[in-house]
Amino acid sequence: MLTIVGVLNIIANVIIMLVIVQFVIGLLFAFNVVSPRNEFFQQFYNSINALLDPLLRPIRRILPNTGSVDFSPLVLIVLIQIVIYVLSDLARY
Repeated sequence: MLTIVGVLNIIANVIIMLVIVQFVIGLLFAFNVVSPRNEFFQQFYNSINALLDPLLRPIRRILPNTGSVDFSPLVLIVLIQIVIYVLSDLARY
């Protein structure tokens, strides 16, 4: 059971890193530090969006619309951390 929780913890950490990278690239685009026409960053950003969209879409449907601020990545990170914490605690018993 500890091995399964360890593998899930690694997957959770990768997802959290992807959410952070998506956020940073979005900020770089928003503040024109990197041009949205930069093909490398645009493809990288689209790839990360394609990976994370199935995880973020259900959260976005539940959360109220807050305008231009998207809280779904934060909610996803918190939910992942809670699940990993609970699974780690259950695996010890």
